[in-house]
Amino acid sequence: MMTRIFGPLLIAALLLSAGVFSAAPAHAVTIERVVSPGGINAWLVRDHSNPIISMRFSFRGGAALDPKGRIGLANMAASMLDEGAGDLDSRTFQQRLEDLVITLRFRAGRDSLSGRLVTLAENGDTAFAMLALAMSKPRFDAEPVERIRSQILAKIRQDSEQPGAIAGETLFKTLFPSHPYGRPTDGLKDDVAAITQADLKAFTAGRLAKDNLIIGVVGDIKADTLATLLDSTFGGLPAKARSWTLPEADPQGAGRTIVIKKRVPQSSIVFAEKGLKRSDPDFYAAYVMNHVFGSGGFTSRLYSTIREKHGLAYSVYAGLHPLDRAGLIFGAAGTANVSVAETLRLLRQEWAKMAKDGMSEKELADAKTYLTGSYPMRFTSSGSIAAMLVGIQRDNLGIDYMDRRNGLIEAVSLGDVNRAAKDLLRANKLTIVVVGDPKDVTSSN
Repeated sequence: MMTRIFGPLLIAALLLSAGVFSAAPAHAVTIERVVSPGGINAWLVRDHSNPIISMRFSFRGGAALDPKGRIGLANMAASMLDEGAGDLDSRTFQQRLEDLVITLRFRAGRDSLSGRLVTLAENGDTAFAMLALAMSKPRFDAEPVERIRSQILAKIRQDSEQPGAIAGETLFKTLFPSHPYGRPTDGLKDDVAAITQADLKAFTAGRLAKDNLIIGVVGDIKADTLATLLDSTFGGLPAKARSWTLPEADPQGAGRTIVIKKRVPQSSIVFAEKGLKRSDPDFYAAYVMNHVFGSGGFTSRLYSTIREKHGLAYSVYAGLHPLDRAGLIFGAAGTANVSVAETLRLLRQEWAKMAKDGMSEKELADAKTYLTGSYPMRFTSSGSIAAMLVGIQRDNLGIDYMDRRNGLIEAVSLGDVNRAAKDLLRANKLTIVVVGDPKDVTSSN
């Protein structure tokens, strides 16, 4: 009786604790390349200290490929894949996941559709079989379709009233007015309302395939066992997906300020300009530069100047945002309406100052110390490591990237970061969107 009562709680506790690795140098993580008999590739990090398997997987091509009139299809399909498959309806499918403490989730981004599976090792065969069923035989029954559609439409309505969501959607629409990147990944209201069961089935048939698949696995599983499971899980997928190639995207709207009036006490500010793709040879120089400039938490220049010295913004940051077909330097801030004008003045001032004067040797040394020293903290959970395995493969960085990464940071010179700052940071090219009731700030063409 006690086992039946406390068993699920103990299993849940195991799931919470078992995903945790002790912080260790990146080179302590051994990545194995596993190739199934059917030719499916995966990267594996074995960890037999806890009886948990964590898998992340990704299919190249995401919401940016949604067809005209069906914007939001990828998001809705991703939301539906765990809502019943094969001979299991939604309720039965979800109940089986819950009974066996299996986590199965899908999500759509602009450039990919990704998923994660977490399971006790003893339930691995069932968990992988349920994933296979979800991808190859999704049901898309009427009840869950309408339930998920209602949830998505409710979120779209909610976002249409949220200053931050409005600002972000407007910024991307301005940056990419004629490119799919300018469309919201959640979808458009009328389009989501029009999505049919046939659309959802066509999506899975055309987008989930073996040639656009990337897999990372961490946990209590042997390589030969994983190889067998790869074939039984993904082997039934089509050999080739529909093309996921998008046109190159050159951000537009440079220098524009857009104000959207909304009666709220605080304004949401988002801003961006053209940045770098992940494959750019100057990416690491820009990455180190931006740590000092915008992403270094309480120590970044933007935070120090705008928040600490002047007390203007509740938050402010900037970061590199590489996409498959474009690169951005993207940032955001939140401040009282009366402080928006001064916040924007200081933002542009710091943008221009970093471009003109660069950073100091000490700032560079401190940034390198932090970026290399904090890297092992990314290896503290099986889920985060599995996600990294997928990300490294997506960006074609090589299976030895974890060993090389800190060396790439250390190799960045002061000349490199200051050149990157001068090339990238152009205050007069910033596209800025403000949603709120800012004082003394108006839209510009």
